[in-house]
Amino acid sequence: EVAKMASMVFLSSFSSSSSLQLCSSFNGEYYASSRCFGTPVTSSSSLSLSGKKNSCPPRKFHVSAKKVSGLEEAIRIRRMRELEATSKVKRNPPLRRGRVSPRLLVPDHIARPPYVESGLLPDISSEFQIPGPEGIPKMKAACELAARVLNFAGTLVKPSVTTNEIDKAVHDMIIEAGAYPSPLGYGGFPKSVCTSVNECMCHGIPDSRQLQNGDIINIDVTVYLDGYHGDTSKTFFCGDVDEGFKRLVKVTEECLEKGIAVCKDGASFKKIGKRISEHAEKYGYNVVERFVGHGVGPVFHSEPLIYHYRNDEPGHMVEGQTFTIEPILTIGTTECVTWPDNWTTLTADGGVAAQFEHTILITRTGSEILTQC
Repeated sequence: EVAKMASMVFLSSFSSSSSLQLCSSFNGEYYASSRCFGTPVTSSSSLSLSGKKNSCPPRKFHVSAKKVSGLEEAIRIRRMRELEATSKVKRNPPLRRGRVSPRLLVPDHIARPPYVESGLLPDISSEFQIPGPEGIPKMKAACELAARVLNFAGTLVKPSVTTNEIDKAVHDMIIEAGAYPSPLGYGGFPKSVCTSVNECMCHGIPDSRQLQNGDIINIDVTVYLDGYHGDTSKTFFCGDVDEGFKRLVKVTEECLEKGIAVCKDGASFKKIGKRISEHAEKYGYNVVERFVGHGVGPVFHSEPLIYHYRNDEPGHMVEGQTFTIEPILTIGTTECVTWPDNWTTLTADGGVAAQFEHTILITRTGSEILTQC
């Protein structure tokens, strides 16, 4: 009944207020569309505003309609409210670079990845990382260590703690385990872990800045143990965090989970980006395209590149393959700016970003998350 009444009101108003203007401006049939009507309605009118016979011939008005179910309308309203809430999220003071202390030392007896000696940024290897029966136990050990280190690093996240202190604690734990902190010396990176605070998308360099109450921080840990890299990251809360920040972090972790859920032998890589994008869009968040997941194993970064957004890239997963999935979501723009250190990358509008990462192993029927304790 509401839809019928709305249709009648629309047609009455449209024909009485617009007849002269439309008659003088156009020829033929007129079309008006609305999403709020239940069924298509056709009507005609030949009266002018004064109620007298119009000199123009009768014109047909066609109202096209699309029926919207109650569930669709509820989802639309929920998304609108979430978008409104997102747009009102507060902004923390912009990041400022602190003092970066000298790189930490690694004992000589600990094996180093090949790129450390050169100091150059390695090319992305074209070879898929498939550890094989002998390599998988080593790969799992490296990933399990990375997960333990990341969990420990998360316990250090408190107001007044510096990211440099987190780096030192992570470095010491990795060295004590007989492993090498993979970021240290990678393309000249000066620290053992990446610490990305608030609007920093990724690759934040630990420094003397103290964490503030209300910050969020992504800690990205990679270790090189017995010839294999284990790579993982997580976004942590520092003190009392804004509800909008918490929502972004929660959805980002869910995006990672949904991307992992489609993985199995023979699945196309593009399914990962599709599933992540669908979930992020439900909540009004944007997926960063510039940074991708990658193959990982004896080599730190290799093919395949894992795109976290919708794409048509070819390629299928293979049983025994190991790679990372590591989506970054933002509240605002995905455009970025990079500090002069050539590593620290921030959102261009200062909006916060969140990231989660796991290294996974492809199996015949699904996948195994390796970076878990």
